Amino acid sequence: MQEFINNFNLEDYLPAVIAGMTNVLFAAAILIVGIYIASKVNRGICKMGESHEKLDDTLFRFLGSLGKYIVLAFVVIAVLNRFGVQTASIVALLGAAGLAVGLALQGTLSNLAAGVMLLVFRPYKVGDFIDAAGRFGNVTEIDLFTTVLQTFDNQQIIIPNSQIWGAQIINHSHHKIRGVDMLFGVAYKEDSAKVKKIINDVMAAHPNILKDPAPFVEVESLNDSSVDFRVRPFCHGEHYFDILYSVPEQIKQALDQAGVEIPFPHRKLIIEKEE
Repeated sequence: MQEFINNFNLEDYLPAVIAGMTNVLFAAAILIVGIYIASKVNRGICKMGESHEKLDDTLFRFLGSLGKYIVLAFVVIAVLNRFGVQTASIVALLGAAGLAVGLALQGTLSNLAAGVMLLVFRPYKVGDFIDAAGRFGNVTEIDLFTTVLQTFDNQQIIIPNSQIWGAQIINHSHHKIRGVDMLFGVAYKEDSAKVKKIINDVMAAHPNILKDPAPFVEVESLNDSSVDFRVRPFCHGEHYFDILYSVPEQIKQALDQAGVEIPFPHRKLIIEKEE
């Protein structure tokens, strides 16, 4: 030990010490600047979503976090490279790990991709009534992986976004004015003009049926035992289900009061007696 102290020469180690301190200072500077840039990238992307009402905040918060961690990943690689660490093997290892994770989470990633597409193209929004993936209900929540619906009987349905994006989506709330399609059949003996007047009178008295556009009432088809009328009143979207479930009963009562026969399937049986 005494021999080491006697032979120690600071000038021999000074370049290495200076180089090491320089690397530490440069690494600290890279780290500080990188964290600052990552935070700015995150805030900038989030502000893009906040500045446009039609853009979804959830998507931009996700993209902001993604951009932040991508910048931080490059910062860590730059810091390690500053200390002489061979980063090529680390990048290859991270790539292989990412591939393995991606293969293990194929379903989750497909939901994520579908969620991004739904948030970008916005075929529906929270509060809309939609028919998607064989389910119907009011959209209460949309995130990157699932869409949550509330049914009329207060059930909560959570649907993976990949099932929605890959199938037909019917948005019942997209247009403010909706047509309500209904079909009514009457007997062949009835006067078509009289039936149309009865139906029009019922719709004219309904407070939620619009006068413009005017209700549509016409004969659609001639069936085996009935003349079928296509009836399509128009209303604001929030009254759609009220009309769908109240008008048929009102028309039925009006037809009954007017003595109009509403036919039903029946068979005529003829029995012949043997002599």
